[in-house]
Amino acid sequence: MDWNMAAEGFSAMGSEARLKVLRALVRAGGPGLTVGDIQARTGMAPSTLAHHLKALAAGGVVQQEKQGRMVINRASYDRLEALAQFILCECCADRDMVDAALGGAGKREQADG
Repeated sequence: MDWNMAAEGFSAMGSEARLKVLRALVRAGGPGLTVGDIQARTGMAPSTLAHHLKALAAGGVVQQEKQGRMVINRASYDRLEALAQFILCECCADRDMVDAALGGAGKREQADG
């Protein structure tokens, strides 16, 4: 994943309301939820919810599928996992350098804690 794609994905999740929608979809799992189901779980007004779903879909973290007259919304687990991997892939890579700069204080704190 490149920096631009990661920024789009994280930006799409950049509000409390969108995180609530996304959490509801994650909790629902693979079957997803209709807009009405999401409204019932989040209490959002229809126009507000439509705005947030559009942003989440544009960021690639929500997939929408038309089934007859309904639209089923699902969390894009592959994209969410890729975003998590993007942010965590270099976890602690500079720890030795930081510990050295701090004179080993990080290692002592870890041993004490």
